[in-house]
Amino acid sequence: MTAQPKVRLRNLYKIFGPIDKTVLEHVKAGMSKDDLLAQHNHVLGLQDINVDMQAGEITVVMGLSGSGKSTLIRHLNRLIEPTAGEILVDGEDVMALSKDGLRGIRQNKMSMVFQKFALLPHRTVQQNTAMPLLVRGEDPAACEAEAVKWLERVGLAGYENHYPAQLSGGMQQRVGIARALTANTDIMLMDEAFSALDPLIRTDMQDLLLELQKELHKTIIFITHDLDEALKLADHLVILKDGAVVQQGEPQGILLNPNDPYIEDFVSDINRARVLRVKSVMGPLDDTTQYAGDVDVGDSLEKLISISGGETGQAYRVLDGETPVGQLDMRDLVKALVPRVSSSKAED
Repeated sequence: MTAQPKVRLRNLYKIFGPIDKTVLEHVKAGMSKDDLLAQHNHVLGLQDINVDMQAGEITVVMGLSGSGKSTLIRHLNRLIEPTAGEILVDGEDVMALSKDGLRGIRQNKMSMVFQKFALLPHRTVQQNTAMPLLVRGEDPAACEAEAVKWLERVGLAGYENHYPAQLSGGMQQRVGIARALTANTDIMLMDEAFSALDPLIRTDMQDLLLELQKELHKTIIFITHDLDEALKLADHLVILKDGAVVQQGEPQGILLNPNDPYIEDFVSDINRARVLRVKSVMGPLDDTTQYAGDVDVGDSLEKLISISGGETGQAYRVLDGETPVGQLDMRDLVKALVPRVSSSKAED
């Protein structure tokens, strides 16, 4: 039996404009985003979004600028009110909450990490980190102790009494993550959290998030425009275009089987060897096969190429822990590295 999703979006629409509910019928009848703007001067933000976000997983929502990804995440805690649709958190209808109920879910169930850090400049690093607990009215000493604990976990021990302006961008974002962790909420909303950082610092932050997630198993909704970042972080990937879901699912499956020219263009230039995992390419075990060695189900194809020395005539047994779960023929690996030619490029 499938567990109830932590967050469930059903038939979610957002139209920006004064008579959004009136023009909604045109959108449901098939009117495009461009036509809605031209004929009714309203902007289509989200169109019939249906997504399940599972507990303990990282759901990444990605798309280009204007695709609706930041609009979507702001619906989860009702910073933006939808035109129509359902938003369920632990089975509870967020749209039916009173002001006090909504305040409670924002304080106790959801924390948010912002792109621009959103730190209070006149507060120390420790005070910024403790803020979610202080707002709840908890004991100040306990709040400070919790803040110190999480600052240490994100590598900022010793910086408790510094101010945000004294920190680099990467360090400020670590404070933002520590603040969200101090809140001790089940759900973390991360809106382009790493996009303002330099590439090397951004990679460090991604690794930090994955390291913490292995232990904490938060439900994370992460917004990005970067496909490499999405493929690295996501358990479940949702790709938006013009406010609608173009494709969603397990990232490796999307990379191997894009179902739309828009997705094909997205994935065509990805370093597939670095992103694809053995589990996505392996086949069933065959007792007649002579194996050149064992590899882990989570290894990247890049690692396997290195192990094999580029030999394409070999096969490897695939292990999940110590359990054999399949085999990988290097010829199948080579096929997986060749991207599907996008429909748009083929027509050209």
